[in-house]
Amino acid sequence: MEHVHLAAEEDDLYSGYNDYNPTFDSEELDNDAGFQQAVRTSHGRRPPMTAKFPGTAIGGRALGTSFGSRMPMASSMGRPMTGAVQDGAARPMTAVRAAGYSSAMTRGSTFDPLGQSKGPAPPLEGKSEDTPDEKVKILEKKVNDLIEESCLAHGHGDLQLSLDRAKEAGRKERALVRQREQSGNADHINLDLTYSVLFNLATQYANNDMYAEALNTYQVIVKNKMFSNAGRLKVNMANIHFKQKNYPKAIKLYRMALDQISNSHKEMRIKIMQNIGVVFIRMGQYSDAITSFEHIMSESPNIKTGFNLILCYYAIGDRERMKKAFQKLICVPLGIDEEDKYIPPNDDTHANLVIEAIKNDKLHQMERERKALAEKFIMTSAKLIAPAIEATFAAGFDWCVDMVKSSQYVELANDLEINKAITYLRQRDFKQVGAVETLKTFEKKDSRVKSAAATNLSFLYFLEKDYDQADRYADLAMTADRYNPAALINKGNTVFVKKDYEKAAEFYKEALRNDSSCTEALYNLGLTYKRLGRLEESLDCFLKLHAILRNSAQVMWQLANLFEMLEDPHQAIEWLMQLITVTPTDPQVLAKLGELYDSEGDKSQAFQYYQESFRYFPSNIDVIEWLGAYYIDTQFCEKAIQYFERATLIQPTQVKWQLMVASCYRRSGNYQKALETYKDIHRKFPENIECLRFLVRLCTDMGMKEVQDYATKLKKVEKMKEIREQRVKSAREGSARGTRREGSASSEVDIKADSGHSSHGTSAKGERLSAKMRALPGSNEPYEASSQRDIDASYVDPLGAPMERPKTAAKKRNEDDDFADEELGDDLLPE
Repeated sequence: MEHVHLAAEEDDLYSGYNDYNPTFDSEELDNDAGFQQAVRTSHGRRPPMTAKFPGTAIGGRALGTSFGSRMPMASSMGRPMTGAVQDGAARPMTAVRAAGYSSAMTRGSTFDPLGQSKGPAPPLEGKSEDTPDEKVKILEKKVNDLIEESCLAHGHGDLQLSLDRAKEAGRKERALVRQREQSGNADHINLDLTYSVLFNLATQYANNDMYAEALNTYQVIVKNKMFSNAGRLKVNMANIHFKQKNYPKAIKLYRMALDQISNSHKEMRIKIMQNIGVVFIRMGQYSDAITSFEHIMSESPNIKTGFNLILCYYAIGDRERMKKAFQKLICVPLGIDEEDKYIPPNDDTHANLVIEAIKNDKLHQMERERKALAEKFIMTSAKLIAPAIEATFAAGFDWCVDMVKSSQYVELANDLEINKAITYLRQRDFKQVGAVETLKTFEKKDSRVKSAAATNLSFLYFLEKDYDQADRYADLAMTADRYNPAALINKGNTVFVKKDYEKAAEFYKEALRNDSSCTEALYNLGLTYKRLGRLEESLDCFLKLHAILRNSAQVMWQLANLFEMLEDPHQAIEWLMQLITVTPTDPQVLAKLGELYDSEGDKSQAFQYYQESFRYFPSNIDVIEWLGAYYIDTQFCEKAIQYFERATLIQPTQVKWQLMVASCYRRSGNYQKALETYKDIHRKFPENIECLRFLVRLCTDMGMKEVQDYATKLKKVEKMKEIREQRVKSAREGSARGTRREGSASSEVDIKADSGHSSHGTSAKGERLSAKMRALPGSNEPYEASSQRDIDASYVDPLGAPMERPKTAAKKRNEDDDFADEELGDDLLPE
């Protein structure tokens, strides 16, 4: 306790800080003889002495300090100095070697406990590739890599590269077998690798339609008894024979594969039996196909097999078994979860996140696709068997609807009802018991079905030109579903025919906002802008539509017509040239090209296209007239005769074509034939002054006696013509005076006549409609020949009607459905 000082009031609080151990006194080192001797000699570098007994490294001798004879002192903290001996006991030696010290350390050695000064470890010795085993392993790796490259190339669609890699893998594998035989390891051949090489090669042959090579390769595998389960590959061989339409051989191989597959592989056996049934259908052996499909439906029913079974029963005309098969079809379990599972609960946040994540995952997409396929098969089956299972089509369809309502596909019942109405349309049944009444039954159903039915009704009334009813049902469809683009299009069409083009454009724009891919709305919007004279905006619409429908003949025709209206004939010709690549035999397009080239002054090109148009449709009067005039201009009157004779056959009451024929004979110098033709014309048209004048001239030139008779007749006809003209002139003067007297009274009469209250049998409105009907093109005109035609002339069959017509909202079904023809309004239901 002598080192502990209690702080008193009179003591200095900072005393004692300058006291230190004299051992650390470096100022007196110059006077320390021992230290100076150690510096001058090697005393300080001597190795330590070996301890003779446990203790410190210096034995029992105390460690000297810088003061030599002075005794060792304790440290300032009272700890004994290292190596010091206290009370005659030696302190145990501490371990110093593990810290990197060594008694054998030489001068200049560095502290390196981890041995890093020796440099990096030498590289591993490489294995020699000269040994047979190593060569075999390298070859095996190359073969496996080639098989993998072949499979990847096939996955990327490069069939030729996949075949090349498969062939190279076969060559490498044969080299591997020879290598093993040379090294004496023929018993250790890798059969799995050989099987993989041959199987991949056969598959790639089949993918490249090299069926003979594929069958030979499969045959090598099947005949090798060392390959287990090789008999299954007979299914692949049968598939190749099926593609080659060698159906008996395919059935034989399918049955051989079926015999080699045990009952434990139930799914594989079911698939093979389904293939056998399909082959029997191709061969027309429906009874054998029914046997296979019935076994499958009893063991493991599925949608495709049920559908094929219905087709077979329909083919043999078995009414009762069709019903049973349809009942089995709608009872097939789909193996998918209910849609209620994807409705998120409002109170569980974690569950909501999980449902949001799985709502559109791959599994749910697969479930939707499976359900859509099942609904397609059921709808097609119902439409197929409905006319056959009962005495009438309606009774058969009603039975199908009742069956569907009692199954898991309840929501399909309404779709079947709409399809029933559409079938009535295809049968041209517009009466009360038909399409219209069937669709009207949906007016009180849910909004989706109600909107679809009202849309189809609007379309029907529009086709019948009952625009008031069409407008009413279009409003009803829009009320039920404002986001239904088809309803908006029908509404726009009803406004279009009333010539309220601005309002029609608004409905078409709204339809496009609801469905930007609605091509009907975009087409009709382009027509509306065209009627409004906004040609640039119309052109923009049709250019957008052309980007969507690249091969649409209607769109190309409209683009050509717009460029012609914009006075750019070169662009119009370019679009028409594109159009004839799509419809090369369209006579109207060819005639339009001839007209444009004629306006540009290129008579030779115009003649070429007019001639092609005449070849495909030799009844177009405009084309016939141009070709006849062309031959007259080029002094080939003999060739012009055949065209004017055809015009005479088309319009026998028009005297001008017969006069042109006689004129061609006269110009070509065949006066006798010309005289006979004129005489024939005179017999048919005795009051034709032109014919009589030429008869007088020809008889005079030829010195014939009939000249006086024809001259007398000519004078009488001319006199009668003068009298008629005088009467017409006086009548016009009288009517003009009466018009000035009556004034406003005549206006009132016109208004009443327009309202349909005229005392005559035909009203003014009826007269306008009949004028429009006369403007209708013939069935031979696929596109609009004149842009001045009324809109009434545009709602006809698109294959035989002018191009410029608003597209209706009723769409068509996909043509890949083998048993369902195109249907009106089938796409109106949301997908």
